[in-house]
Amino acid sequence: MANLSHPSEFVLLGFSSFGELQVLLYGPFLLLYLLAFMGNTVIIVMIIADSHLHTPMYFFLGNFSLLEILVTVTTVPRMLSGLLVPHKVISFTGCMVQFYFYFSLGSTSFLILSDMALDRFVAICHPLRYGTLMSWAVCARLAGAAWAAPFLAMVPTVLSRAHLNYCHGNTINHFFCDNAPLLQLSCSDTSLLEFWDFLMALAFVLSSFLVTLISYGYIVSTVLRIPSASGRQKAFSTCGSHLTLVFLGYSSTIFLYVRPGKAHSVEVNKTVALVTSVFTPVLSPVIFTLRNDAVKAVIWGQIQRLNGLHKAL
Repeated sequence: MANLSHPSEFVLLGFSSFGELQVLLYGPFLLLYLLAFMGNTVIIVMIIADSHLHTPMYFFLGNFSLLEILVTVTTVPRMLSGLLVPHKVISFTGCMVQFYFYFSLGSTSFLILSDMALDRFVAICHPLRYGTLMSWAVCARLAGAAWAAPFLAMVPTVLSRAHLNYCHGNTINHFFCDNAPLLQLSCSDTSLLEFWDFLMALAFVLSSFLVTLISYGYIVSTVLRIPSASGRQKAFSTCGSHLTLVFLGYSSTIFLYVRPGKAHSVEVNKTVALVTSVFTPVLSPVIFTLRNDAVKAVIWGQIQRLNGLHKAL
């Protein structure tokens, strides 16, 4: 029972229900992983390299793109390897580390999204005070708090999982060490842990969502008072990409985690988690590229510069 209560490793079922066909998923998932990694890397490089993008909005966007890369790196490589090997195992320590970084990085992403909403609120509703209210010192504090708070708060969360008794086996019906499958393996009383998880969701997901909603409520009210149609369109265009990411991120995460821990359907959660881990990081650079005039201008400028160099050679 001691070995069962504290297993040395967990078996990740991943997509074993597909049988031998799961190897066919490797190519598409690898392509999506590479697109997510390269797309978000390009966003970060553009923001660093182009002085026109050295503004608070793109500072937060760079943080968000970095988080998208780190979230995919935390879960997708092991998922890909699990599609090719018959014995899909992860050590107990590796599982706890993955759990810690996945939820810390995910929580940070939502706080950065709320920082982006605050930035747009100040830029549109208080444009004359924007330079003062959103100084680089303020931006650094907001981003620093968004990174530090989840990583500190997740320490007791992961330690509590490490001390649970896992006497219902060591097989996790998921492609990474998610919360609900771990709780389902435990024979300990997890009611207090589930309440703590709910408080964490309130602190990082719902609170940041509320900040975003309130910010955009004021933004919409201000934009509708702009007399010219072109002015309203320009104001809304700067917020469209952010709103799209807000919808994608919050809808899936609230569905997954702002509920009691053991009551989840694992198969449904696995599908939604796949969207947040693979598809959303791919879409983020596309959304910001297609819906953001400044980013499109930078890309077009780089293409013209490369064409000029090619002709000169």
